[in-house]
Amino acid sequence: MKALVYGGPGRKSWTDVPDPKLHSSTDAIVRVDTTTICGTDLHILKGDVPAVTVGRILGHEGVGTITEIGSAVSNLKVGDRVIISCIKSCGHCSNCSNGLYSHCLGDEGASGIGWVFGHLIDGTQAEFVRVPYADNSLHKLPEGVSDDQGVMLSDILPTGFEIGVQYGRVKPGDVVAVIGAGPVGLAAIATAGLYGAASIIAIDLDENRLERARDFGATDTVVSGAADWKEQVLALTDGAGVDVAIEAVGIPQTFTMATEIVRPGGNVANVGVHGKPVDLHLENLWIQNINISMGLVNANTTKMLLKLVASKKLAAEKLVTHHFSFDQFLEAYDTFGRAAETKALKVVISR
Repeated sequence: MKALVYGGPGRKSWTDVPDPKLHSSTDAIVRVDTTTICGTDLHILKGDVPAVTVGRILGHEGVGTITEIGSAVSNLKVGDRVIISCIKSCGHCSNCSNGLYSHCLGDEGASGIGWVFGHLIDGTQAEFVRVPYADNSLHKLPEGVSDDQGVMLSDILPTGFEIGVQYGRVKPGDVVAVIGAGPVGLAAIATAGLYGAASIIAIDLDENRLERARDFGATDTVVSGAADWKEQVLALTDGAGVDVAIEAVGIPQTFTMATEIVRPGGNVANVGVHGKPVDLHLENLWIQNINISMGLVNANTTKMLLKLVASKKLAAEKLVTHHFSFDQFLEAYDTFGRAAETKALKVVISR
């Protein structure tokens, strides 16, 4: 089969590799019909994730069709159309029992690490993929849900919702600011209304992304490059600050921005993946009575979000801006890597 293979920092290739095989009775083999590229894949290609070794097939998002199942798989069958969750779940360890799938203790990849696809085991940017713990790591796609919609449920929508909205403790009537209107930030904007946010302020350098943010539910937008960006945000809150500040970029400056606009008693939810240390000014923050949260998605809300997508209450497909075929994988990476120029949000690659 063909797959997108990591060749070390700055190197990747769409090349021939052996077909995956069942390793365990709980595995399934899935023919990947649709996949996509995540910002994490770009971090890997920069050499920022040393656990990813040369020869690893990248990717952790996908929709496909089951072609083979292990003898212990009981809830799925060959021919089922499924979402591949970005997080493994053995379904029975203490962490999985508590919904903390991101720290599944199953030994696939590594015990205690839920993100294994394209990281510790071969991933979804391939014609076929082996899925461990298939009963708990795959979700059947109902009729009427497209591949474009389904693949957004592999990672991006659960991440924005769980780590941004849920961890940020959004509640009815809140003013929410989302710093970074990229795909994950837009997912947080799109789902903040589920918990009754009264207004949602999108903050970004890119005016095109701010315009898109309004399509996802942002009530106000602020260009973060403006000298008075902070004053603009505070003016939208009668000077009090936002109830919830969601950081969806992953650089020190944007985390600091989030702490500067949250009101006393509010919440800062860090969703961005940080590659550098961040200063935490406790000498100023301790007296503010704020909560700071962060984490890796558990994907324990995927089934609920899928129901909302299926009932047309959540327009997941709006996150998709570009389509490519498998033989255009390298072109897809180029487009996604130049998102500011190409205006790409999520690029979808299909058979």
